[in-house]
Amino acid sequence: MLQAESALGPAGPYPDIAVEAPLRALIGEVGRRSGEFPVYLANHLPMVLEAMARLGATTSRLEEFAEHYIGTHAVPFPPLAVAPVNEASWLSALGDRARETDLRNFFETVVGRIGREAAVRQYLPTLAPGVAASATHGLMRLAYALLRSDDTEVAASLGYWAATYLAYEGVPADRERAVTDPLEYLVDMRSEPSLYGLNAPTHLLWKWIEAMGKVPEFHQRLGRMAAGPDFLDLIRPAALSLYAGTMSFEALHAVTGCHWLRLVSPYVDEPQYLVMHFWEVVFALYTKIDMPLPPTKDLMEAWRSLPLPDDQAIASAAVASNDEHDHSLVFSAFEEYRYTGDRLYKVAAAKRLRLIE
Repeated sequence: MLQAESALGPAGPYPDIAVEAPLRALIGEVGRRSGEFPVYLANHLPMVLEAMARLGATTSRLEEFAEHYIGTHAVPFPPLAVAPVNEASWLSALGDRARETDLRNFFETVVGRIGREAAVRQYLPTLAPGVAASATHGLMRLAYALLRSDDTEVAASLGYWAATYLAYEGVPADRERAVTDPLEYLVDMRSEPSLYGLNAPTHLLWKWIEAMGKVPEFHQRLGRMAAGPDFLDLIRPAALSLYAGTMSFEALHAVTGCHWLRLVSPYVDEPQYLVMHFWEVVFALYTKIDMPLPPTKDLMEAWRSLPLPDDQAIASAAVASNDEHDHSLVFSAFEEYRYTGDRLYKVAAAKRLRLIE
């Protein structure tokens, strides 16, 4: 793919070179807290601190935001350990939030023994079907941990993913995988009347994802995609078009998720299967936003031509925000722009921050 340059420059990960050491210490401190805060909401703090620093935040801004975030959300420490798990027993704790500490401890031992890259390669095939964990934020935390080459955060993210594991069960292994166009297959859901007007069990994305797995007409659509090695390259523009057309909270996670998948993929032998499970989560989120048609190619081209603030202005607006989804979206959009050269990522970032209409 094209490696487009950002006006923020390729000189290093942090525009403020003084931020690296205090950032590492700050993430180490906040990373000891749980992966979620009440009630079952994803703790973005370790990840967005990294994103903010790479967008140009100063040490004082990072410390200020961390204090604000922990105070506002009452981010707790993980629950007390229940009982140790090992290689033979860790699967018994899968999907049990009460076992977050036990699972973190297990993966700390694993990473310490075989290293972070080998740990991800060994355990992610088991965790991949449950990528909906904490509304895909287990994936987010792992992606940022790998971006930072942070052993402690890799172990914490694997434990968090395992404790919040959420998979679609009961999909027959022998279903024919013949679907090759992920966007076309997504839009085809519009033809099923039973997928309209569904009631959300709560405001939580992961509860909606979980509930969709119990809808027969939805479940019938699972396990049918032919996921080749280029599957991430197929869903990336589909996710961007969905977000550009809706600017919705749900579609935002499809865009950022493609960035996280790109960061994690080099550490997985067959990453297309992780990507496939992620796109099935997007199926569920599509029903939550009432399954709109994607924007036309002409409309997207018109958006790509919109005048934009410079990169520094977009980055500064994101850093100044107290909304973790602003930091997440803008950083991922900049990184996906650098990878693809698609200016629509910057347009989406500027729109998210209300810098353009």
